Amino acid sequence: MHDDADTAAAPPPPSPPAGTSRRGWLRAAGALALAGGAAPFVLSSGARAASGQPKPIKLAWNASSVCLSPVASALKEGIFRNHGLDVELINFGGSTDQLLEAIATRKADAGVGMALRWLKPLEQGFDVKLTAATHGGCMRLLTTRNSGVTDLKSLRGKTVAVSDMASPAKNFFSILLAKRGIDPVRDVQWRQYPADLLGIALEKGEAQAAADGDPRTYLLRKERSLVEVATNLSDEYARRACCVLGIRGSLVREDKATAAALTHAVLQAQDWTVANPEGAARHFAEFAKTSQADVVAMLKSHTHGHHPVGGDLKKELALYTDELKLVSVIRPGTDSTKFAERIYADVLS
Repeated sequence: MHDDADTAAAPPPPSPPAGTSRRGWLRAAGALALAGGAAPFVLSSGARAASGQPKPIKLAWNASSVCLSPVASALKEGIFRNHGLDVELINFGGSTDQLLEAIATRKADAGVGMALRWLKPLEQGFDVKLTAATHGGCMRLLTTRNSGVTDLKSLRGKTVAVSDMASPAKNFFSILLAKRGIDPVRDVQWRQYPADLLGIALEKGEAQAAADGDPRTYLLRKERSLVEVATNLSDEYARRACCVLGIRGSLVREDKATAAALTHAVLQAQDWTVANPEGAARHFAEFAKTSQADVVAMLKSHTHGHHPVGGDLKKELALYTDELKLVSVIRPGTDSTKFAERIYADVLS
């Protein structure tokens, strides 16, 4: 429920000083508001419906994914409302193909998820446009202290447990291996287990490593004293985003103002989370299956301050596309630059 103050029309944002771009002014002013604890002003006033009421938006997310907790904060802190949006969160537990199909066919207006999960379906033509990344981090490769695995190269000849043979974690760590001269198909065996049994597979020695995402891997490491071999922030990936915001193509084409408002709100929620991790954990408490202290620790281990758009995001999408070719997920003939251009939509300029 929202009180009347939430639904009242907000005042327009201040005008930028002479010689300052609108985007730069909004970004700087938003940062100052966050730093000072002030309520953020509306960055996108064009999202409201013709009636003047907030624009209804259905946003799909996975409510068990701690890295998506800024979405809950955007709802509960009124960030969506401040951007003229009335957002309904849809907890989507189905496959990625089904999620993207739901967005493309107007069953949902947008969704937040893993780039490494979305790129293959997007290559196949789903009418969904990526407008921003949200953060980096949230996938971990773990091992036991007596497994003999000390780094990525020592995984040669070993078995890695995963919860899904097409998971972003399997794709990402396959890429890491391939870039280090290890064939992820011939040199490593991947074995699928129910997600709750990954730790048991390690304890029994059926697998020498396990790859998955938070909160599962964070809790496994903590509760079973496991060793973290690598994450999706390791080495050259320290400044690479992993999750993205996708908006149905028809909404981008027909109502760019609403697409921009949603993108602004989601990005602002990332920055709010960086400044207020304890508050974000509190907002996520009704969805979390772990303590607020653990949620705070996970959020701090992610890079919610890294959320590229524009050319920076297209560059990261092209890099992922080329890397997915290394592990035979993306077709070898796909032009990564043109593909990134096709699936990205600039709604902020």
